[in-house]
Amino acid sequence: MEKLELIKAQESDKDFLFKLRKATMVEHLEKMGIFLSDEEHLSRINFQFDSAYILLKSNQKTGVLKYIETEHLIEILQIQVLPEYQGHGIGKSVIKDLIETAKTSNKNIILKVLKENPARYLYERIGFNTVDEDNYEFHMQLIPNKT
Repeated sequence: MEKLELIKAQESDKDFLFKLRKATMVEHLEKMGIFLSDEEHLSRINFQFDSAYILLKSNQKTGVLKYIETEHLIEILQIQVLPEYQGHGIGKSVIKDLIETAKTSNKNIILKVLKENPARYLYERIGFNTVDEDNYEFHMQLIPNKT
């Protein structure tokens, strides 16, 4: 697979991020009875925006990765891949790179995934385990040095 590039998201990427979010999240949210306004979607895009990276493959914007790294933890806040690029190993590749970072720095990785989102199965195959849940999401964790 050709190399993916991660570039820091800029203000000019927000239109792309909005379309990406609508294309990847609305279906799963609505299956759960969650109907968000455009303002609510934009609010989610703006949350921790300085931690967002655009995924590029062959100079094409294919998705977003938003994560926070602290002293002991990496938290994936968002990973979204455009539908036409899903199933091409992009999400898996990005997560595996984060796992390598986590291994070298001895950090666990956590994320939350909507219960209706099939990405959950990708996370399980990679080694994430469900450690908690709420009404809408599974809370997952990967302890890299145990995989």
